[in-house]
Amino acid sequence: MNVVITGASGFVGGHLVDYVRSYAPEVTLGGIVRPHGGAVASSSAGLRLVEADLADPAGVGAALSELRPDAVIHLAGQSSPQQSWLDPGGTLRANVLGIVHLIEGARRLGLRPAILVVGSAEEYGRADSQDAPLSEATPLRPGSPYAVSKVAQGLLAVECGTPAGMRVVRTRTFHHTGPGRGEAFAESSFARQIAEIEAGLRPPVIHVGNLEAVRDFTDVRDVVRAYWALLERGQAGQVFNVCSGRGRRIRELLDVLLGLARASVEIRVDPDRLRPSEVSVLVGDPSHLQAATGWKPEIPIEKTLFDLLADWRRRVGGAAALGAIRS
Repeated sequence: MNVVITGASGFVGGHLVDYVRSYAPEVTLGGIVRPHGGAVASSSAGLRLVEADLADPAGVGAALSELRPDAVIHLAGQSSPQQSWLDPGGTLRANVLGIVHLIEGARRLGLRPAILVVGSAEEYGRADSQDAPLSEATPLRPGSPYAVSKVAQGLLAVECGTPAGMRVVRTRTFHHTGPGRGEAFAESSFARQIAEIEAGLRPPVIHVGNLEAVRDFTDVRDVVRAYWALLERGQAGQVFNVCSGRGRRIRELLDVLLGLARASVEIRVDPDRLRPSEVSVLVGDPSHLQAATGWKPEIPIEKTLFDLLADWRRRVGGAAALGAIRS
């Protein structure tokens, strides 16, 4: 089976490549990555990478013609709600046109791949507190350009892909983290700041946003297991929450990281880190996913955060060593 991962060079893509390599080594893996987007985050041995901008339909068609997928896991796109306020048009182009070009490109080639379209819990928006934990039947109230783009992406995938004979499965993935996470996300920003303080690269102050928000966190290594299970066993046209079912305040994650820190730090709220449309509680119900696939999260949040901080210590230490050599 030929499986293509869009966004294979990204945070989740790298972990997914690693998982498939170990779990299903018989699968032929291909990746679509942005032109000049950087190397894949995991070992690229045996991974056929093709550069294509998903906003360019001709480029997407050429990539699909080369890779000929039997299945696609669609991870690529603009993934930051905060960034979407700075560039709403760019977010919509990346996330909405990307899926349209992908499906249309496959249709024109006569391909009928199964497609796993990765959506976001941000699609639920400001759900009523009595609805928590949120099921897939919860009404969608997207509260940012990013969330709007993900709602549109999922709906278009079903509307365009199903008539073309493609088995389309969607997720609404809640917060996930782990080694390799970008610093645009709160818990990873905390870990990077701690690593830089320990290395003497910044004053002993951590800048934070809203610490009272409650989020449902899952380790990225558990998330990619869920994606593969859904690609294999997810029902066509359905959507599945990928989440742990447990809410945690952002402050709890910060406290765990501070407990791992090798330095004393001060906490300061940075107004620039407060989002204009903050959802106070976002916790999901994973029972639909579990019933369909048997999946359950396995990695405790303490292990996730330990590995995240260790990864930032490596990254910060490597950057500091490189800077010393250059100087």
